[in-house]
Amino acid sequence: MAPRPGWLLGLPLVLALGAGKVPAQPEICKYCPGPAHDTSEVYHYCKQRQELNLTARCCLNKQGTIVGLDLQNCSLKELDPLFAEAHSAIVLDLRANPLLNIPTSAFRNFTELQTLVVPLKLSCPGGNVSWDNITFDGDSYICQGQRSLCNGTVQPAALCPENAYCVPDGPGLFQCLCTSDFHGYKCLREGSFPLLMFSGILGTTTFCISILLWGTQLRKIKAS
Repeated sequence: MAPRPGWLLGLPLVLALGAGKVPAQPEICKYCPGPAHDTSEVYHYCKQRQELNLTARCCLNKQGTIVGLDLQNCSLKELDPLFAEAHSAIVLDLRANPLLNIPTSAFRNFTELQTLVVPLKLSCPGGNVSWDNITFDGDSYICQGQRSLCNGTVQPAALCPENAYCVPDGPGLFQCLCTSDFHGYKCLREGSFPLLMFSGILGTTTFCISILLWGTQLRKIKAS
């Protein structure tokens, strides 16, 4: 029997190592010490679903994507930029924190969010029109059932240009995207975006600037 090539002999080991690789834990999961509280909405949601796993303050799926995040009682006065890592979360718990204000923009891209718990001093982002149900729960509000403003009686779609359509972008948030036949400012330019021409101009400009900088550096070296 002919000997196997060296790379082929090492293939089973590579496959075995790849199969056992665990996805990296998101930094926001370790932002607050300790595990998720057994009284949190995140804990209950995760424990009711066998395919999910509690890791530090996060509830993760098998791919390592954040499904829930418990940041209650973390002495938060404001949300850290790492909070954006949890944009895929379905459940978020922020109760028992001295948060004075959370701008609605902090929840941009949180389109999957269905349950959010916030301290009593705060209101649900986007207000009543952004949620199916808002309930009082002791020291917090529970915001449930994120609504799409693009489909409701309040029509931000009317704010989009004629050649654009409304897309949800988180509670109380939306964005306008151009239809496939239009692009540019307020989607007024007809036709597809001239990517090839734009790339050519950008590449030429970058090349010219690089040559200019190189020449400047060369003159400085000769002068010294």
